Amino acid sequence: MNPRQIVLLLILLLIFNTVTAQSIQLEGRIETTENNVIVPLPYANIYWYGRNTGTTSDENGSFTIQKPAIENLFLIASYVGFMNDTILVSKDQNQIHITLERNTTLSLQEVVVVKKREANYISKINPIHTQVITTAGLQKLACCNLSESFENNATVDVAFTDAVTGAKQIQMLGLAGIYGQLLSENIPSIRGLALSHGLGYIPGAWMESIQISKGTSSVINGYESITGQINVEYKKPESSDKLHLNIYANELGKVEGNLTSAYKFNNNLSTIIMLHGENLTSEIDGNNDLFLDLPKTSQINLFNKWRYEYNKKVVAQFGVKYLSEERQGGQIGYDKNLYSNSNLYGIGIDTKRYEVFAKAGIAFAKPGNSIGFLFNMSDHNQNSFFGNNGYRGDQKSFYSNIIYQFIISNTNHKVSTGISYQYDKYNEHLVTSDTDTIINKIENIPGVFGQYTYSFPEKVTLIAGFRADFYNSAQKFLSPRLHLKYDINEKTILKASAGKGYRSANVLSENMGILASSRKFVFSESLKPEEAWNYGFSISRYFSFNNNKGTFILDFYRTDFINQIIVDLDSKYSEVSFYNLNGKSYSNSAQAEVIFEPIKRFEINAAFRINDVWMTINDKLEQKPLVNKYKGLISLSYSTKYDKWQFDFTTQYKGIARLPKTDALPVQYKQKNTAPPFYLLSAMITKRFKGWDIYAGGENLTNFKQKHTIIASEDPFGPYFDTSFVWGPIIGRTIYAGLRFSIK
Repeated sequence: MNPRQIVLLLILLLIFNTVTAQSIQLEGRIETTENNVIVPLPYANIYWYGRNTGTTSDENGSFTIQKPAIENLFLIASYVGFMNDTILVSKDQNQIHITLERNTTLSLQEVVVVKKREANYISKINPIHTQVITTAGLQKLACCNLSESFENNATVDVAFTDAVTGAKQIQMLGLAGIYGQLLSENIPSIRGLALSHGLGYIPGAWMESIQISKGTSSVINGYESITGQINVEYKKPESSDKLHLNIYANELGKVEGNLTSAYKFNNNLSTIIMLHGENLTSEIDGNNDLFLDLPKTSQINLFNKWRYEYNKKVVAQFGVKYLSEERQGGQIGYDKNLYSNSNLYGIGIDTKRYEVFAKAGIAFAKPGNSIGFLFNMSDHNQNSFFGNNGYRGDQKSFYSNIIYQFIISNTNHKVSTGISYQYDKYNEHLVTSDTDTIINKIENIPGVFGQYTYSFPEKVTLIAGFRADFYNSAQKFLSPRLHLKYDINEKTILKASAGKGYRSANVLSENMGILASSRKFVFSESLKPEEAWNYGFSISRYFSFNNNKGTFILDFYRTDFINQIIVDLDSKYSEVSFYNLNGKSYSNSAQAEVIFEPIKRFEINAAFRINDVWMTINDKLEQKPLVNKYKGLISLSYSTKYDKWQFDFTTQYKGIARLPKTDALPVQYKQKNTAPPFYLLSAMITKRFKGWDIYAGGENLTNFKQKHTIIASEDPFGPYFDTSFVWGPIIGRTIYAGLRFSIK
């Protein structure tokens, strides 16, 4: 049996073992007495004490709830304006009658609950293996944008794609971030042409939290998730500070400013405005190759979001975004506004992006029934050049998703179904010295999906989903997905998943760094959509250490490609070839992680990961280039009483990685076959005052840098010039400081 069949068999065995366990259905009614008249209480809350299973009464006060027939349990009933009631239910009881008394307490003194914010944690409830980075976790780093939010995270790797454009990409499960799904509040946002620089389009000061999920995601969110999902939650209009200011500067000359302001008109209507600006004008050449290590960059980013709530039954949100960014790099002294230096190599990337989104949710009178609407429109335009190569790209997109959710009998059985539509219009134009490539394509992808969720109290949660998407009416994307959460006991949770995903590649924009090199783009055949299976499991063990909580996580995931677009940098050094997979391509990723507090206010996060990634290149199975085989991470955080001072330290170990072959190059340009292992250190100190914080820190404190990031840098218009040979840090030690100011 192959690994996929083994995982599916284990899931089915666990389901069979669980659902065959004896259970009963408890039926009841909840009411009160007013003026000697019995009055039902509609939509009251009923749930089991110490468990995560509950329900609500209908308009007549009636309810049903599933109960394991193995023990006596306490049932809690609550209703606004009434005193809670706790009733002991015997293990074989199947009927109950509850009467609540009105709460006649005139006043309640203010109660303040203080709890230390968790920086990151593994969700116990979510059946999909999900790690959450909270606001407290984001503030452990300078976190200028999304790409810099994962430095103390073991799951996600971030690296430069090349040595001149400043573009970064993420990796999950040993594969590039293009195989994951990037969402903004559960709306697909950074995709298509935006992938090359999109991680820099989400400022850190705008984010409330980040959820990182491994493996295929729910079918509700689309067909594109193969290796995982990253969802960003922005600050909320109804709960954010009236004013928040974040100013950042580093020794390289980069300056950033973030301003967010929320206003609540009344209990129903609120809005938030978020502004971001950044500027880097310094010429940085730390390795003395006469090329800028980072391009000069200026960015203006605006976001306005509105929220409306009516009677706790209808919630609607609407937002608009605008981004303008300019990048200029290349050789020292190059200025795109001067024609006299045309003999110098330069790059320029000008981007304009507009986005509008809306979403709404309506809860019906029948408990558990609701409908949700999601809409998103965007226009992404990029005009760029790389030496003598010119690239212009435009993407117009529309996305909609309508989701209807209901329960069958009780909250143990939930069904979500709906329809989605994705429209993308791409216009790309690449001009080189010997080619003129135009790629115009339209993608119409309507889809339908259904998902069933079964939960057995405190034991198992099963999500079985299936979606069908119709790619330009010519090809079907069929995506079955299965997720299982099994509580082995109170402290040990097993999660497993298996599913299929697809994606349509945009090879020009996704390989922007290669455009800056002298390689020719060669399309050996018509490229098909990529298609892959992903399956794996995780085990989370919760424990106590010195009266403080901790979590140990062990997980393994495998990705098997049915088709993959091979980016062949090995066969010919003068070319980069793109063709469909002809053979095997797979990724195995195993990770162990522990998060705990050995003493109060001192947090430790330690992890180690192994990646084993192979793909068929030119009919030969090879290790995927530029993927670190090992990664280690230790993140330490200590805060003094009342969080007045906070000290954060992170060290990363990056193991060896295979490099693209350079055997055909002249001797002076040949590179080693593997990149060496290296360490990265970062640290930050934060001092908090009432209403404002100051922080200072450093990145890459060991000052480790890749010595030669550009091959043939002395001859940028020659045949051997290559900026994509990046396996390590480009920038050395960087010291920074910043200030946060808030008005509640």
